[in-house]
Parts: sequence; C-alpha cells; structure tokens
Amino acid sequence: MKKETLKKILDDVQDGKLSARSAYEKIRFTPFDMEELGYATVDHGRALRLGLGEVIYGENKTTRQIIGIAEKLSASNGPILITRLSDEKIKALKSRFRKGRPNNASRTFTVNPIPPKDGGKDEPYVCIITAGTSDIPVAEEAAEVCAAMGVAFIKLNDIGVSGIHRVMKHVEIMENASALVVIAGMEGALPSVIGGLISKPIFAVPTDVGYGANLKGVTALLSMLSSCAPGIAVMNINGGFSAAYAACRVINGIKSRTDSEA
Repeated sequence: MKKETLKKILDDVQDGKLSARSAYEKIRFTPFDMEELGYATVDHGRALRLGLGEVIYGENKTTRQIIGIAEKLSASNGPILITRLSDEKIKALKSRFRKGRPNNASRTFTVNPIPPKDGGKDEPYVCIITAGTSDIPVAEEAAEVCAAMGVAFIKLNDIGVSGIHRVMKHVEIMENASALVVIAGMEGALPSVIGGLISKPIFAVPTDVGYGANLKGVTALLSMLSSCAPGIAVMNINGGFSAAYAACRVINGIKSRTDSEA
C-alpha cells in the first residue's frame, strides 16, 4: 500500500466518510502483503514500513527471476532498486523497463525512478564521500539508494588523507549534512579524520581498493572498527548500499519529526 493510499484512508476516517472498522479491514494486512512466485516471496508492504520497497539483490539471481520480481514490485509505481548487476543483466532490464535508470558504475538499475535530489536546498541531506577515485563505484551505489528513497545528497570524491587539505576544503558541506557516508580503501583512515572534525552521524564503508596488504578490504575494515574517533558506524566491505540505507533512515527520522511538528 502506498503512503498516499494510507493517508487517504485515515483522512476518510477523520472526516467521517469511513468507519474505523472498515479502515482496519483495509490496512490490517498491509505489513504482511506478500506474493509467492515459487522462486521468491515478494514483500509489497516494505515501502510503507521502511521508506523503500523491497530491494532486489541481483548478483546470484537469473535475469528471468530479477525481471519477474521487478514486474510484481513495480505495480506500486514506487522506485524499485536492483543491485549488484552484471552489464548483461542491466542491458536486459533496460530492454524490459525502458523508463528505468541504469547505472553501470554502481551496477544498479532502478525501475520507476524518481529524479535524484541535490543536497543543500533547505532540506536534510546525506554527504557521500570517497577517499579516492577508485572508490566511486561504491559511492554510486550509495547515491542510487538515496535517489530511490527520495533523500537529497551531495557527493565529494577523491578527498583522501594523502592530501589532507582536500578534506578541510569541504568541512562546511560535511557539517551541514545530516548524515555522512564515508568510503575508503587502502588503510581506511578517512572516516577517523572526518569523525574527529564533524559532529554528524558517520557511516563508514571499507572498500577492497588497495595493494596486497589491503587484503581485499579487510585491512580497511579493521582500521575503521578500531578507529579512535568515537561513534563511527562501520559497514561491510563495499557496503555502499547498507551505509546509504542507514543514512537515509536518519534523514527520514528528521523529516518525520519535522512533519509531525508542523
């Protein structure tokens, strides 16, 4: 059920057009609105609960399975994000959903996309930061999550600690954000630096970018987990999706509180 539909039901109850019992019958099974496809159980109530419909993890699914799930979820007309796709799967999705938004850099495809929101326009935003250019694919995945959830964001690329002056240049943008996604490979030092400068929630993402001793992201992960900067939440290796989802929950919490006070 879409948020607009639920609001209409509640407005009708308030206006006396619908009884409480009838409203209850309309919405009572919404959180558990599921559909069995044999190879998948589609969750139609997730957007109402979490702010974004079920995200399809595409890496180990067949193209047929991905399209089948996306067709069912897209009936709501809300954004449907599909992650960890090969170029071949993106090509097939473009053929089936011609108005969708492909992003080969992030390996994602969005069905029923909404325009991404730029940050800094009098609403809470996420600041997505990369230590190096090689980390951008993870940042692009994070950006697509923000876009699908209707959350404004700003991207700052290639401001790693090997040139610390690059961090200082953007302190105001980072401090004005409501949440930050900080992405780094190599030794993973950037979240610690930003964590000592910026007061907002930081979701750190280690990447597998780096030479041999980076150990495919394990070094950066352990470094972030061992950070002396307090309060940094550390995601899984290359977990741009999880970091952005967490940051968007912060934003949606702020929006919800603002709306209730209005």
